[in-house]
Amino acid sequence: MAPIGTGPLPAWPYHSEAFYKAEVEAVFRLSWLHVGRLSELPRPGDFIVRPIEVLKASVLIVHGKDGVIRAFHNVCMHRGMWLVEETAGNAPLFRCRYHMWTYETDGRLRGVPDAANFFDLDKDTCNLVPVALETCAGFIFVNLDEHRSTSLKDFLGEWHARLEDLPVGDGGIFSEYTYEVEANWKTTYDNFQEIYHGRSVHEKSIGTRNMVPENPFGYPTRYTVEPGSRHRSKTLWFNQDYQPDPVEAQALAINRAHMATLPVTPGAGSTEHFYIYPNLTLLSVRSNTFTQTIWPLGPERSRGVVRQYWPDADSKASLRFAREWQLASLLDIHSEDRDIIESAHAGLRSGAAKVVHFQVHEAMLRHSHLAVVDAVRSYLRTQGRDLEDLAHD
Repeated sequence: MAPIGTGPLPAWPYHSEAFYKAEVEAVFRLSWLHVGRLSELPRPGDFIVRPIEVLKASVLIVHGKDGVIRAFHNVCMHRGMWLVEETAGNAPLFRCRYHMWTYETDGRLRGVPDAANFFDLDKDTCNLVPVALETCAGFIFVNLDEHRSTSLKDFLGEWHARLEDLPVGDGGIFSEYTYEVEANWKTTYDNFQEIYHGRSVHEKSIGTRNMVPENPFGYPTRYTVEPGSRHRSKTLWFNQDYQPDPVEAQALAINRAHMATLPVTPGAGSTEHFYIYPNLTLLSVRSNTFTQTIWPLGPERSRGVVRQYWPDADSKASLRFAREWQLASLLDIHSEDRDIIESAHAGLRSGAAKVVHFQVHEAMLRHSHLAVVDAVRSYLRTQGRDLEDLAHD
């Protein structure tokens, strides 16, 4: 990618259906996508199913009897039925409820009822279709490009080692919530890459925790963009003199006391908020690891999947209270964002704004915008088309 520049950028990629159709293939088909964590699959037979609606796909991820974690298209090879309809579980085999075709945990077709009445059925050609799966820092990524040529490590580049150094525990304990908004996925993702709006939108929920006279907008202290990379991060700033209310103070004290009992790990003091192209945000400290993945559901709708991973199970009621408070506080902040995101998309969709303007502390948005546009442009060139063709569609 070229230097990110300073001038206004075209607004039409935020609301163009033609651009959306191109980025489905250019961005999501060709990228490694975060779908979960290895700790969700501790035992042989454990499985999770991840819908990836943007690619009209469902992915079955399973811990095989041989100990290998694999991913497959969640499709029975008889007549295309979704094979597994549960979202998670443990199973020694997978059996399609339509006609009872049965598969091993390694994807091999094991059984076909009344197989003799098929014409020249070659079972070896009817195994589940594999999906590329690799991991980094215990997080699972999949790639649905049949012609994939890039490993996850190469895709992440310098960020691979940075993620591996984070203090991400392996307790497998997490809290999750999801939300959907009437907005293009880029508008949704942009909202969580800057704190410029914090003073106006989150004054009550964040307030002096992140905003003081010497830093009235709570701006980060540093932004990191590697040349040629589509990933980025920012270093968060916190008000060291912040005085919490009594309930928050109690929750924070419980968390601090518990943190003192945890082993010190590399990166334990991290305040780096990572943005992994195309749609993942990640922040990991000793007390928890936060992820948010923004999924397109169409050109004008998106879903956020938010997780807080805890380093261990709740050992007492007070710790459960502290963690529930933390999750509820995060949900309060995201609730304040919802109508803002939808209003921003509606305004962009009107077409009145031909360009968008990014200030210095919206550098992450500018970089993200350019990364997506660069990917779409490169993809279109392989199709013998130009980016400008989409602007007129």
